[in-house]
Amino acid sequence: MSVYIPVELQRRIRNHFADCCAYCRTAESLTVSTFEFEHIIPRSAEGETIFENLCLSCPSCNRYKASRQTAIDTITQQEVPLFHPQQQLWTEHFTWSEDGTEIIGLTPVGRATILALKMNRPQLTRVRKMWVKMEEHPPNI
Repeated sequence: MSVYIPVELQRRIRNHFADCCAYCRTAESLTVSTFEFEHIIPRSAEGETIFENLCLSCPSCNRYKASRQTAIDTITQQEVPLFHPQQQLWTEHFTWSEDGTEIIGLTPVGRATILALKMNRPQLTRVRKMWVKMEEHPPNI
């Protein structure tokens, strides 16, 4: 069930995330998809429809995240919170591979989020190669 998000709030969120997915950093302008406004803490877990709990998400990241709030870190095997794009800095948890096609997790939160949201699935890394050649990726946010 979708919830109404006022147009002004949508604009603020788009501006804040520079029209890129808050998780995988894909630029909406490079896709044929309309990005979605995602509740970071899901509504099913009492997450509110306020600026601090919303982000812009590509449809894939939004679907893979669903109502999850935690995932397992591949190194520590511990359950950790997923990346919170309004409370945490992307660059503290993630970086780009040297060729700009894969996201590398720098922290347990980063690694768990990459795995849970399938942020380096083969289809996405393949298209990132094209975007890099076009000098459109990685985004400079």
